[in-house]
Amino acid sequence: MGRGVIIKAPMKLHELTPTDFEILKAMEIIVDGIAAMYGQHTEVLLHSLDARNPSIIKIANGHITGRSVGAPITNLAMMKIKSGQDVSSPYMTKCATGKTLRSLTTVIRNGEHQAIGLLCINSDMDAPLQSVLRTMMPECMHQHEPSATPEVFARNIDEALSSTIDSISTEVRGNEAVPPSQKTRVMVNQLHELGIFELKDSAQIAARQLGISVHSIYRYLREIKKG
Repeated sequence: MGRGVIIKAPMKLHELTPTDFEILKAMEIIVDGIAAMYGQHTEVLLHSLDARNPSIIKIANGHITGRSVGAPITNLAMMKIKSGQDVSSPYMTKCATGKTLRSLTTVIRNGEHQAIGLLCINSDMDAPLQSVLRTMMPECMHQHEPSATPEVFARNIDEALSSTIDSISTEVRGNEAVPPSQKTRVMVNQLHELGIFELKDSAQIAARQLGISVHSIYRYLREIKKG
């Protein structure tokens, strides 16, 4: 057998250990995060595969299927366990409320590669498109907030560093509450709080982009660290 090959345990219901439940507990915030991303027309839930009570232990937007915490695992979810796929292909189904759903199921495993839970995402395909788009728009877009900072998807650490410095610089320079004489110090302080100066060559890059000397960066950092 080649090195690095992971042998997955057969996917079946079994009694979960306290450690298994801790893993599932840590996954609950992911349910909230996905639901926040896709809005009220997408149900996100976490199933426990504990043989004593295979059921939903966390759910967001349960109004879509009419389910809540404690609802039993579905027959289709059981079939997904048997399929052997850790991430299913998207599939269509109808729920008891009559809605057509586009769904995806992901298997959660423990350190021994045993299946201990399922993360399921169900999108309501019958929801009005305008409502779906509206719920997926950030709140700042609804409020017409002009100062929202665009996210830069950097391809390497240098790009990430450069874009972060630019964002901080733009924010501070445009903040009229910060006196002009203090803007550079405030920018260096904010970069310091983000841990930017722990990165290699960050002081030189920041100095170049902020239009100051490296010595000024180090002086500000000494003052900040002294309090």
